[in-house]
Amino acid sequence: MMSRVLILISACMYYSGLIRLGRWWTRMLGPHLVILNYHRAAQGDLRRQMLYLRRHYNVLHLKDALQELQTLHKDELRRGYARTPLVLSFDDGYRDNYTYGAQLARELQVPITIFLPPGYIESGRRFWWEEGEHLVADAQVKQAIIEEKLYHLDQVEERKALANAIDQHLCYASSVAEREEFLESIRELLVVSAPITDEEWETLPLSWAEIQAMSENEWVSFGAHTMHHPILSCLADPTELYYEVNECRTVLEQRLKQPIEAFAYPVGGFKHIGEQSPQVVQAAGYKWALTTEDGFNTPKTDPYLLRRVIVDVDQHWLMVAAKASGIWGVFSRLGWKVIKLLWKDAPEPIPFSPPGTLLARKTPVPSDVQPLKK
Repeated sequence: MMSRVLILISACMYYSGLIRLGRWWTRMLGPHLVILNYHRAAQGDLRRQMLYLRRHYNVLHLKDALQELQTLHKDELRRGYARTPLVLSFDDGYRDNYTYGAQLARELQVPITIFLPPGYIESGRRFWWEEGEHLVADAQVKQAIIEEKLYHLDQVEERKALANAIDQHLCYASSVAEREEFLESIRELLVVSAPITDEEWETLPLSWAEIQAMSENEWVSFGAHTMHHPILSCLADPTELYYEVNECRTVLEQRLKQPIEAFAYPVGGFKHIGEQSPQVVQAAGYKWALTTEDGFNTPKTDPYLLRRVIVDVDQHWLMVAAKASGIWGVFSRLGWKVIKLLWKDAPEPIPFSPPGTLLARKTPVPSDVQPLKK
């Protein structure tokens, strides 16, 4: 139901001329760069999204777009001699970036830039944010205690709660080693031994062979995304932070035989990046770094805090058109201001609990259930 409402809103913006107005207004304000942030490529509306974007924007590889941003003149944009540059960036390196995204980029002649985490390419294992749901689905026990909380796995809501608790712990781990140790302990606790299925194939990381094949495609370029996709602001050891950022570039350049100049922060919000990461990225030799903070970029934007607009192949092309124009963001911000105004007397939201305190309440432990050792 909600998706239909969003499509209807997007259609109203499109057919009323608001999206065209947004594109025009962006040009009138001077040089801007729009960077869209994707993850998956298949089973969605990517073809129609690309066709629309190709028609109305100057779609470029990231490096070319950033150079274009510095050389564009306001008069060229205002007179319609130039179109706003736009980049399609794909984070994480899902396999469908190769099986579908790269093939579509070549067919439609639309450049894409993929940000890769070599550690996952080497292991071929599920990305950590995919693990919670799979571990709970494959659990061979009926109940489990994790961080002093008892979960009954025959109850749907408690299964969802456990998957969320696992994801939260993985997300905010203070090191990659801690994250992997926690994952292994959960596998043992839940007695999970199910292998990866054929249905999961496209949700797994790319292989080096697939990446090498894409490197020969002029419509695909690459950037770095850390070695193992940790949340950089959560890493306790500065040495590990530098390793994740620097080693990623080293490995990719050795494998691809080409310079890697751009970096995308994992998850990418300011709170996930932290204060030190931009300096570390610069020290590692990168020229640019991308966040997931919403917005467009100008020649004055910090090159190590470039903004992106989050989109998805599941979204209708009209919604992506609205987001790329900036109109969607304007109305979203206005909507939230109205909600806050109308709900000014509403109770404060429950504060977020950091990992380790998320599930802190005591629960009686049945004698036949083994708790997870910390």
